[in-house]
Amino acid sequence: MSEKKGILKAAGILGSTTMLSRIMGMVRDMVVSRLFGAGMATDAFFAAFQIPNMLRRFFAEGALTAAFVPIFSETLVKEGEEKARELANLCFTLLFVVTTGVTLLGIIFSPQIIALMFPGFSSTDGKFELTVLLNRIMFPYLFFISLVALCMGILNTLRHFFTPSISTVFLNISMILAALFLRPFYQYPVTALAVGVLIGGMIQLLLQLPVLWRKGFPIRPGFDFNDSRLKRITLLMLPATLGVGVYYLNITVGNILASLLPQGSVSYLYYAQRLFEFPQGVFTVSVAQAVLPAMSRQAAEGDLASMKESLNYGVRLTLFVTIPALSGLIVCAEPLMTLLFMGGAFDHNMALQSARALVCYSFGLTFVALVRVLAPAFYALKDTRTPVFTAFAAFLLNLGFSLWLMGPLLHSGLAFASSLSAFGNMLLLFWMLRRKTGLLGGRRMLKTAVSAVLASLPMGVAAWLMVNCLDWSITGQKLLKGAFLSSVVVVSVLFYGLISWLLRSDEATELWDMILKRIRRQKV
Repeated sequence: MSEKKGILKAAGILGSTTMLSRIMGMVRDMVVSRLFGAGMATDAFFAAFQIPNMLRRFFAEGALTAAFVPIFSETLVKEGEEKARELANLCFTLLFVVTTGVTLLGIIFSPQIIALMFPGFSSTDGKFELTVLLNRIMFPYLFFISLVALCMGILNTLRHFFTPSISTVFLNISMILAALFLRPFYQYPVTALAVGVLIGGMIQLLLQLPVLWRKGFPIRPGFDFNDSRLKRITLLMLPATLGVGVYYLNITVGNILASLLPQGSVSYLYYAQRLFEFPQGVFTVSVAQAVLPAMSRQAAEGDLASMKESLNYGVRLTLFVTIPALSGLIVCAEPLMTLLFMGGAFDHNMALQSARALVCYSFGLTFVALVRVLAPAFYALKDTRTPVFTAFAAFLLNLGFSLWLMGPLLHSGLAFASSLSAFGNMLLLFWMLRRKTGLLGGRRMLKTAVSAVLASLPMGVAAWLMVNCLDWSITGQKLLKGAFLSSVVVVSVLFYGLISWLLRSDEATELWDMILKRIRRQKV
């Protein structure tokens, strides 16, 4: 099987399982919005959850995966399974020790962390104390999910993608059940959500270990911390922490500034970010996770041309999917927010405020997606300095734009600042990668981008005309609205696919051929 087909197949598996996870995440957020609305309690929970979640993305899924996968792939290709197994055990043991220490420090110093990151919370009676309590309950989630990320890196390199991507479903189920059934047992009902996060993290880790054992990589303690490969991974991780996690650092800065804005701003940004992350999680992260092992193997074999071809294909797939998704999110922001979240403690004004943030986030959808696909190319080449430079530049852009826009646009300005900084980060990564590796096939990428834009514009207009047939400010009629919006999405996707095919889009043709082949196999 060619690398292109392997990437597409892996992205398909990851996309399918992540789709299920994201749907469960939407159900979770619907439960949270109806039970808790958007106010002090949700601000406190989302802020508290942001801290271990940010560290997990910086340290585990970001830096650790980016540093570990290339070295692990190289060891597997050049030295065999036994040496790769030894490296996996060393990394797991070291990560266990480090995250235990970080977790304990996070619990002890929670008041200082909350005061630093969310200074505006102290002005509301009880908000600061509640955030500290929730943060202490959820900080051990970092321990579990960091080990899950390492297991994910091992399994993805072994071309097993299903278990790591499906495990997040159980986090969402745990949070839903905790919110529904544990609320009456706590003085602050939102505490049940924090307990659900902790239980969900434990379940995610327990799911990975048996699969690793079946794949021939049972986890055992390893204490040779002087191993040269481990040192290389550690050195790669230090700068990669900022390089891969810049987007989440920008989101965190937004939340810090949002704590200074009117109450509910943190929650508005959270609900908008959740919908914004839906297409990211379903497809973009799937492509990035599928491309990194392929590029790492090719880089380890010294095949730079194939590595660039894999990257080019990943970029084109990302453009083909995210550009119409961007158009759809902007058009359907209000209908989505009102359909999914309005009701109970979450009123129409809250839905509108969240929708405005979603529109501003959506302008950066393609840029954020491309950053996630481009950054792994540097790590496959064992270059962590360049992403650090671009990350720092993007961080400064985000901070500057946030301070400028938060006055006139409030929380929506913070969302738009994140989009602008992602655009800057994407441009820098493209430029630096082209300087490092030579031509990247920019004409093919540009052709895909132009074709996607030309197909998305009429699709967006058609979707706008359809969604305006209903009054989304009225509560109730969820089934009717849900069926109508689903129909709009299906018609829009088909319309986009048809126009793309008429424009002779390579990606549309490849996907159509793949569907036809699958249909023929089923008939046989």
